[in-house]
Amino acid sequence: MTQEARLEDVGSGLAPVTPGWFVVNARDAAWLNNDLFGGVCIFESDHVVLRQRPDLEEVTHDAGFTLRVMQPGQPSATYHAESEQQEDFLVIAGDCILLIDGEERQLRTWDVVRIPPDVPHTFVGAGDKPSVILGSGNRTEGSVIARPRDEVARRYGAEDEEGMNYGPWKHEPPERWEELPWS
Repeated sequence: MTQEARLEDVGSGLAPVTPGWFVVNARDAAWLNNDLFGGVCIFESDHVVLRQRPDLEEVTHDAGFTLRVMQPGQPSATYHAESEQQEDFLVIAGDCILLIDGEERQLRTWDVVRIPPDVPHTFVGAGDKPSVILGSGNRTEGSVIARPRDEVARRYGAEDEEGMNYGPWKHEPPERWEELPWS
C-alpha cells in the first residue's frame, strides 16, 4: 500500500516532503513568484521544497504538472525546448500567446497545446486579466534544455539573453490573486 505524502508549509504554502499520494488545493499549495515570469505552483516537491528546506531528502517525480499565472505581456519562461520531454498545456483562464517554433498563436480559455520534444516554445499573457495555464510533462534523466535565439521571442522579451537578470523567485502567490479562478 502506498503511503500518503506528508505536506509541510514551506513559507508560501503546502508542498509534499515525502513520497506518496497527496491532496492539496491550489490556494493552499506552495507558490513561487518572479517579477519577470509571474507565478508558478509546481506540484512536485523536488523544485519547491528544496529551495526552502535543503535539510530534506529530494523527492523526485517522473511526471508532474504546474499551474502558471502570467500578467498581460508577461512570459511564462524563456523561449526553450526540452530534448526528451513532451509537454501538454491547457489554458484554464484568460488569453495568452503561444510562441512556438518561431511562430505566434493566439490562445484562449480551454485551448490545449501538445509540444513534442525539441520544439522551442513559451507563453505570454495577453488580454487585460491574468492568464492561467496548466502544464504537464514527463521528466527523463539526461534531458537537455536548449534556449535558441528567436526574433519572435525577442519581441516579447522571452528570449534568453546572456547576462539576463531573471531576479529572485519569491515564495509567495501571484499578483492579482483575487482575479484567479480559485480565489
